Amino acid sequence: MERRHLEYFVTLAEELHFGRAALRLGIATPTLSVQIQDIERRLGTRLFDRSRREVLLTSAGEVFLAEARDVLRRFEQAETLGRRAGRGEIGKIEIGYVGSALYAGALQDQLSRFRSRYPGVELQVSEWPMGELPQLLQEGRVDVVFCRPPMDVPDSFGEHTLVEDQFCVALPETHPLAQARAPVQPASLARESFVMPEQPVGAMEVGRRGGFIPRIRSQPGHLAAVLAEVSVGVGSVAIVPSVLQRTLVLPGMIYLPLAGPTIVSTIAVQYRRAETSPVVRRLIEQVKETPCRRIDMLPLA
Repeated sequence: MERRHLEYFVTLAEELHFGRAALRLGIATPTLSVQIQDIERRLGTRLFDRSRREVLLTSAGEVFLAEARDVLRRFEQAETLGRRAGRGEIGKIEIGYVGSALYAGALQDQLSRFRSRYPGVELQVSEWPMGELPQLLQEGRVDVVFCRPPMDVPDSFGEHTLVEDQFCVALPETHPLAQARAPVQPASLARESFVMPEQPVGAMEVGRRGGFIPRIRSQPGHLAAVLAEVSVGVGSVAIVPSVLQRTLVLPGMIYLPLAGPTIVSTIAVQYRRAETSPVVRRLIEQVKETPCRRIDMLPLA
């Protein structure tokens, strides 16, 4: 039985007149009569009592009417949801991020704006080690990632930068370089032990400029864990994004700028260029329309 059969039946049940019902449906009266007879044959029971003067629902017709209306209502709901999904208004998005994307507020800002525009979309947010994100995105296990480039990714990925800050040095307050309260020359860090975050590019560039290979004491991963080791004196120094100066201050350590040209640190969103999901494309469009925000270091005290 097709949807149109239910529509024919419900219309006739509402009009209780073949001529008026056929007019509403835009079909000929004999056609409607044949269709109703087909429905009754399929069900093996009469749905209407017919006479020359009136058409009445049978008891079976009353029961079938309630069910037919419910089925048609679910049809309409399914169509509405399908259209909304096609427009990217509902659905689910899997978002992967590295912890450092939280400190600049980039992830929170994008999700807050998207939720206000598309409240019917479910946003599933999960933190992952940065090295795993490209494969997760390529395999479709996440739909977009908030990360700190550079990362080795295929050409099929697109990328949009949301935040630009700079790498700086975090070191204990008791460190001799901390006492000077001046920009730190990369070469002056040659004898230090480094606590390495997930994104090592800052430390490696400091070593390149200073003419040394950083001696890695530990690699705890999360920036909070990196700074904790610096703060309690387990490690010596760490090269980290300067946005932490505003958002993650621990007792016993300070942030100082690096001398020389700025070593840029960024937060970006990566996505599949050939994304087919309408709802994911909505988020990608929002991200790409967001201008990059620059965050400078606070002046030295």
